[in-house]
Order: sequence, then C-alpha cells, then structure tokens
Amino acid sequence: MELLMEHLAKGFMTMLIISMPCVLIAAAVGLVVGILQAVTQVQEQTIAAAPKIFAVFLLIIIAGTFYVRLLSEYFYESADLAFNIIPKEDNFVLSPEESLAIRRHGVNIRKPGVGEVMRHPGKIPYADRKQRQIRSMPVAPTTPEANFAEKKYINTR
Repeated sequence: MELLMEHLAKGFMTMLIISMPCVLIAAAVGLVVGILQAVTQVQEQTIAAAPKIFAVFLLIIIAGTFYVRLLSEYFYESADLAFNIIPKEDNFVLSPEESLAIRRHGVNIRKPGVGEVMRHPGKIPYADRKQRQIRSMPVAPTTPEANFAEKKYINTR
C-alpha cells in the first residue's frame, strides 16, 4: 500500500512539475500586461489574453521534450509497477499462478460465509497465506484416447 501511495505522490509531483511553469509564466505575463494597461489606461481584454497564450505556447515548445521524457518515465514506471512489482508481492488475495488457474480452468473457491466474516472483522478473505480457505483445484484434463486410425498408425511404426 505504501508503494502505491508513493507512486501516486510521484504522479502528483510530475503533474506539478509540468503545470507550474505554465501557470507561473501566464501569471508573470498577466502581471506585466496588467501594469502596462494601467500605465497606458488601455482596458482591452484581448490584449491581456494574447501575450499569455503566446508565452505559454512558447514555453511548451521549449520545454516540450523535457515534459514528454518526464511523462514517459512515469508511464514506464507505472507499467513496471502494475505488471512486474505488484503481482509478485505476497500480501495479495491470490498469487499470479492461482489467478491464471482461475481464469483458465474456473477454479471453485469456497468463500467465507457471513458468520465467518462477522467473527473475524477486518480480515480480508485470502489475504493472509496462513489463513486462506481451502480451494479445490480442478483435476488436470486427461489426454484424449487415440482413435482407431491413430492406434493403427502407432502400431505400424
């Protein structure tokens, strides 16, 4: 859980690193244009908006490669966390092998009843490996028996 919270915090920091320069540039340009409008007594709204848009656009062009690299690093770290790190941790409901077995064969898992859950509040079923419920794994499928033509081919070799 700490790992996920740490990754979420890194996502927020990435978002701030990308958005803060744009916001600060827009605020600085807005302040300069506001001072110039106050001095010249020109109160046109489009005069304030155009320089802000141009400055933020120029910043995105200049720092765009840095932003793309920062976002791609965060994406690769997220994918690594989601597909490699989290499935290998021990404190999850099912191991990756058991999860695959369930998806492939439809394993029947005995779920705890209401009374069992009420006797043990706060316990997530199957989260602790020592207190997992008994699961019935499916019997391995038997290989089909060879038909008459196949038996004849095998016997002639």
